[in-house]
Amino acid sequence: MKTIFHIDVNSAFLSWEAVHRINDLHEEQDIREIPSAIGGDAAKRHGIILAKSVPAKKYNIRTAEPITDALKKCPELVIVPPDMKLYKTYSKAFIGLLKEYSPDVEQYSIDEAFVDMTGCSLLFGEPISCAYKMKDRIKRELGFTVNIGISDVKLLAKMASDFEKPDKVHTLYQSEIEEKMWRLPVSDLFYCGKSAVKKLDMLGIHTIGELAKSDIHIIRAHLKSHGELLWKLANGCDVSGVDTVEKENKSYGNSTTMPFDVTDETTAKMFLMSLCDTVSSRLRKDHKMAEVLSVTIKDTDFNKYSHQKVLPAPTNVTNELYEAAGSLFSEMWKGEPVRLLGVNTTKLYDDTEARQLDMFSGTDYEKLSRLDAALDAIRNKYGTDAVKRAAFLNKK
Repeated sequence: MKTIFHIDVNSAFLSWEAVHRINDLHEEQDIREIPSAIGGDAAKRHGIILAKSVPAKKYNIRTAEPITDALKKCPELVIVPPDMKLYKTYSKAFIGLLKEYSPDVEQYSIDEAFVDMTGCSLLFGEPISCAYKMKDRIKRELGFTVNIGISDVKLLAKMASDFEKPDKVHTLYQSEIEEKMWRLPVSDLFYCGKSAVKKLDMLGIHTIGELAKSDIHIIRAHLKSHGELLWKLANGCDVSGVDTVEKENKSYGNSTTMPFDVTDETTAKMFLMSLCDTVSSRLRKDHKMAEVLSVTIKDTDFNKYSHQKVLPAPTNVTNELYEAAGSLFSEMWKGEPVRLLGVNTTKLYDDTEARQLDMFSGTDYEKLSRLDAALDAIRNKYGTDAVKRAAFLNKK
């Protein structure tokens, strides 16, 4: 029988921020002990709660709610802006410690991972004992707490780690699902989103147990293949293993929520240039070129739509991606106020492949590529704001 751990950092961003402030900035106040939260700039639309302290929960502060709403519930709430560079440093240390217990570690997100501990009992003791040692060591050496779920399959290990928090160890083996999991609402089931919950509710299915005991044909008829997946998960059926191979990107994209409603094409295309600049830089860093580009628009009524086009040749040249993005935007935009813009690239190729020449184009792509490479080098050495395109000067 396999033994799989799912390790989840408790309030990761806030915990890592607290450890940094205590250990590196020598602050006396631990923000985990007061009503506090990690969130964006309240003056912009990125102002949502990303993580919250235990004391903040007493005020019903919720993750992903607007900061303005959170402050109405708790005016003394301490808001700390996120520092992703810092969090990636702590995440790396977290994953590094886990690899000391097993080579089979799958990083599932920045603050959680699966570890295949099968056959490790002779080295580290029985699963529960090992989990407590691992949990306590993380707290002692890295300064933050985690929850650990233990099972014989990945899904159940993740479900177990979501039980009572923080700083806990829970088991959820297949033999325990009826006792520990079936009484939970279907919304607690992995992959069961709001739309699926609503459809199941209409069928009179409210708990995971009711879903597990339902007729699979009825579930499939209403929720298609996703319903069949949920039914299998409700019955503890999961054959996936811990995947230690880092997956190669199949697409590169970026999106931004505007700090104000964009109502003119010039301003919208300025944001598109910024997005294309970021996406093309990431493509070049990974030595990739993209042949398909898409642009997504979300208006102020939250209607979302997108168009895509095949480029004349695979590219990672900023100007070339921007020209295609601008063309798509002009074709699809209906003139409504824009709340969000997104750019995504797919159908990737290695940049070692030769580019097919266009006899009818006067564009010097080799020159543009050298310019992009020079900009990348300057930004890598001096920071992303070291050099800006003229379109962004004096813009707020």
